[in-house]
Amino acid sequence: MCEGARLDSSIIEPGVLLNPMHFLPLPAAFVGGEIVDMISNSGAVAKLVLLFLLAFSLISWAIILTKWSLLRRARMQSGRFVRAFRKAQRLQDIAAVAEQFKPSPLVGVFEGGYEEYKRQISTSGTLRNLTAVQRGMQIGASEEITRLERNTPWLAITAAVTPFVGLFGTVWGIIDAFHGLGTAGAATLRAVAPGISEALITTAAGLGAAIPAVIAYNLIGASIREFAARSDDFALEVLNAVEHSQAQASIPTAAFPVADVRR
Repeated sequence: MCEGARLDSSIIEPGVLLNPMHFLPLPAAFVGGEIVDMISNSGAVAKLVLLFLLAFSLISWAIILTKWSLLRRARMQSGRFVRAFRKAQRLQDIAAVAEQFKPSPLVGVFEGGYEEYKRQISTSGTLRNLTAVQRGMQIGASEEITRLERNTPWLAITAAVTPFVGLFGTVWGIIDAFHGLGTAGAATLRAVAPGISEALITTAAGLGAAIPAVIAYNLIGASIREFAARSDDFALEVLNAVEHSQAQASIPTAAFPVADVRR
């Protein structure tokens, strides 16, 4: 009686037998073991398909993590570069420190326009063609967006191809299972179910590789479009700064009042 009471109290006592963490390892190990057994018992074609999907998934995850880090640093450095640009008094000042904010695509936009501005100033002493400065910034923005988009098409390829590759493995496995069923002559669900379950693993693997690639491709594409819009806006700010700098340089000295030093 005492032992029964102690057992009941241990069941009711929180954190002893009702703690979910005590039960999770067994189902998790069981499910993981079942998947490993099905993969090990699958045919050569299914294993080849799974290996192919694993390679696609690893490459896509490497691109996702690399792009995510690159965009995060670019977003952070872009904010800092814009603040430094707006505080600078001269274009030369921001050009001297632009290298510190290099992960930002806005640096490439500024450098594209500033190189053309400096070339015109050094040859003729004045800004002759503002449109050329604008074209230089457009080229810089295009190069930066191309740099951000590098390797992202692989995510689209992964999202489009891997479900069909997994489906191919499933169809092949079902064909193999029914062929074995016809050879054995035992038309029962028990005989065909293991083969079909093994075949469906490739479809699940294909979806597991495709779904993260689809999500990441759309999120990365949205971030790159945001950077493209910010580059256009920043190019207008640079044009305003160039015009303001040229206007200050063109003001003659006689326009300023000169104090009479004889007093």
